[in-house]
Amino acid sequence: MDVSRVMAEIERHCVEVLGEHGGAEMAALVRRGHALVPVGDGEAPAGRSRLGGAALLESGTPWPEVEGIPLSLLAVLDTDALARWLGAELPVRPGLLNFFFLEPDLPYEEYRHLDFLGDERCRRVIAADPAFAVETSVPAPATVFDERPVTARPLLTLPGNEESVVASLDLGPGNEDKWPVMEAYNIRTTWPSDAQQEGHRAFGWPWPFQSPVMEEDEVHLLQLDSDDHFQWGDMGVLYFTIPADALRKGDFGQVRIDMHCS
Repeated sequence: MDVSRVMAEIERHCVEVLGEHGGAEMAALVRRGHALVPVGDGEAPAGRSRLGGAALLESGTPWPEVEGIPLSLLAVLDTDALARWLGAELPVRPGLLNFFFLEPDLPYEEYRHLDFLGDERCRRVIAADPAFAVETSVPAPATVFDERPVTARPLLTLPGNEESVVASLDLGPGNEDKWPVMEAYNIRTTWPSDAQQEGHRAFGWPWPFQSPVMEEDEVHLLQLDSDDHFQWGDMGVLYFTIPADALRKGDFGQVRIDMHCS
């Protein structure tokens, strides 16, 4: 990607939609991320990054569970392979990140009492040192998703119009009666301009499905869209986020999860 050219396009677009002052503020919110796309013929995966399959855990790491029900492995991110593009937006190198969620192959009645979004036991992100990580099979009755190695395509991203940082934009003199959330409705959030807006992605801003995703001073780790393998509610999207300070400290116990669906 020609970053200078794409940033110039973003700045022009933001100014066209929000005016000179608000457009400059919006463009300054750009974050780098990656689109995660299952590899095609001749493509190389982003290190050991993949959707589904076995976990990559250090020997002796217990498989996460809640009330005896093992969580399902959704994805592994190889942050070493993503770091070059992310730069300062990845303040640490946590190695391999394993993403787990409660998605058992059981009748719903057997686990419906669990708050799968609010109960922190129902999601986990476990880091592993790539030098010591070994393939760890998914135990029953957790759902086993097909392994799909992914390539990581660089993106430049903007926040969706309902995120709190957009609501606080200053649109400049003479625009005090305008509401930034409405004014930013037509902002394109994913660049380059030919990049797919939805889909799976890592870091950057999440794709805004319908409402705010991010809390104040959070980092977006992973977005998983519904597809032929994943189904989140009614064709929804699953998001993993973490406070920026927790990411710097490698404290993945503070990961938050959210799901948006129609």
